[in-house]
Amino acid sequence: MKRNLLLILCISSIMPFTYVYAKDATIKVDILRQVGEIDRNIYGVFMEPIRNSMDGMLYNPEHPLANEDGFRTDYIEAARELKLPNMRWPGGNYTLTYNWKDGIGPKAERPVRRELAWNVLDRNHVGTDEWLKLAGAMGVESSICINVTTASLEDNRNWIEYVNSPTGSYYADLRAKYGHPEPYNVKYWHLGNEVDGEPWQAVALTSDEYVSYAKDVATIMYFVNRGSRTSTQPVFIVMGSSWVFHEGEPTDWPQWNWDVIDGLITQRNVEYIAIHRYWGTGLTREVQNDRSPNVFLGDWERHFNDYITTTENQIEIAKIKNHVPDKPFHIAFTEWGPRGGNHMSTLAGALHFNLFVRHANSVKRANFTMFTSLLSGAREGQTYKSPFFYMYKLYSTNVNGKSLDTYVDCETFDGKVYRDIPYLDVSSSYSKDEKTLVINVVNRNMEQAISTNIISDTGHFSGTGKISTINSDNVDARYTYQESNNYIPVTSTMEVNGNSFKYSFPAHSFTQIVVDISE
Repeated sequence: MKRNLLLILCISSIMPFTYVYAKDATIKVDILRQVGEIDRNIYGVFMEPIRNSMDGMLYNPEHPLANEDGFRTDYIEAARELKLPNMRWPGGNYTLTYNWKDGIGPKAERPVRRELAWNVLDRNHVGTDEWLKLAGAMGVESSICINVTTASLEDNRNWIEYVNSPTGSYYADLRAKYGHPEPYNVKYWHLGNEVDGEPWQAVALTSDEYVSYAKDVATIMYFVNRGSRTSTQPVFIVMGSSWVFHEGEPTDWPQWNWDVIDGLITQRNVEYIAIHRYWGTGLTREVQNDRSPNVFLGDWERHFNDYITTTENQIEIAKIKNHVPDKPFHIAFTEWGPRGGNHMSTLAGALHFNLFVRHANSVKRANFTMFTSLLSGAREGQTYKSPFFYMYKLYSTNVNGKSLDTYVDCETFDGKVYRDIPYLDVSSSYSKDEKTLVINVVNRNMEQAISTNIISDTGHFSGTGKISTINSDNVDARYTYQESNNYIPVTSTMEVNGNSFKYSFPAHSFTQIVVDISE
């Protein structure tokens, strides 16, 4: 017996290694099981004058690509290619001490201020008029974030008069004097930014202080043009918590969000709560610097899901408590952005969009930080489109219509915080007008492709399915200008007919499948 056992061990030691493949997975879609309408405003961006990101990069009259207003046309063209719907400005932490009046009138007469958030001198060369002209060139709707810490109620009522009022009053006439007689008709106004962020803000507020000011400023800004039939009436976005974990210090962010939602859900024209979270910047003390795949692609996605779900539930409870079941009140994820500049960050970007699509009933706006980061930059000054740009484009140009409640059955893995995380992260959308289904899949398995049965419970697939894949042999290598010609997604097609087809999702990949479907 011992000799036989020894023989078996010797044979096994010289046999070639056999790879273990992941078991087949299943994705089921049903065009009748709809989560909600996908609001294209989830593809918005955020722009803040952090050091030279605005004045020096996006705005640079001396640059060979600058247009007549001084803005870079490569960025403007990128915005139009992505079909960006909206852009949030001017901040960001910048807003906490910003005086909008510093940014109007002749540039030579504008004051240079010491900007406290980023500790630089600000020439104020990009103010309200320049910003709104840029938004027009980009083809985006502008939303403005106001100062609710050092600005008075009067300051903010005057700002909306300058932007939206017809001529005949002081600030509207001042706008006309500076070259724009017609109102700008800005609809969305953010009431402050990260005002709970005591560790990093020049001025912070308690939730009670914030709710009190937000009520007053929303009321006075609404009153400015309430009697004008031609004026755009404002819709307000109030500020939830952004201090979840900062430099190892946690806070009771659900309590802040509840105070704001409960305190402002009945306020006229307040229809959103903004939340901010940056992927990979401190989940718990134990894993705050851990960028391993199971944490970065697993724990972080589950944490973001909990962050959104908790806020969703608080909104529903507040509606019942305050007897406003039909009040429009949604989530605006107005700052997000994974760090890295590599394939892992692109996969994380796709995980963000999958979350927004799966929560389409509640997440109605989002803003990527920052707009200028959508084009990557080389040391020599050139810009180029990275895989992150192409991932963003696949969502912003293809994923619309109704979000579907998608069933996924696949193998799972454990993070360091969460357990049983599916390897396949999936969202899907259905456009009734175009009769197309879009399936977005991130395979978080770093070693194995996953062969998947894709089944339609209602309707039949037909025609030629279009497949776009973004992947990399080295998931941690930073993107470079020299490799930019290799970053275009790999495309292929497959003929489909019936209620199912099979596809194998490569390891560590993002894949989008667009296929026709009949009801």
